[in-house]
Amino acid sequence: MFHSVIEFLKNAAAEQIVNDPVWAIIALTGQLVFGGRFVLQWLASEYKKQSYVPTSFWFVSLAGSLILFSYSVHIRNIIFMAGFSLNTLIYLRNLHLIYKSAKRVNVPAVNRTNG
Repeated sequence: MFHSVIEFLKNAAAEQIVNDPVWAIIALTGQLVFGGRFVLQWLASEYKKQSYVPTSFWFVSLAGSLILFSYSVHIRNIIFMAGFSLNTLIYLRNLHLIYKSAKRVNVPAVNRTNG
């Protein structure tokens, strides 16, 4: 069984990475960005000493989702297209709600430094 798993991974690597390296790099970048959002959220929570989802989490989620959506279009996978398009809408909606809430209390949605 272990041998068949290794063979599967070799074949998948040859098919996806060797035959289409640019899109393989794009997909890997999307996965790293998308997965990195949880590291970002974890570090923000550790800093605040409580569970916390920073606004940057939604921006990173949006970026990763758009990259992976592009890849899913490239490989013509309708299931991934549907999933990442829905994710994108949810992340945009969360950012819109954050912006509206910040505007109501007159606080910048994203902290900016002058200089």
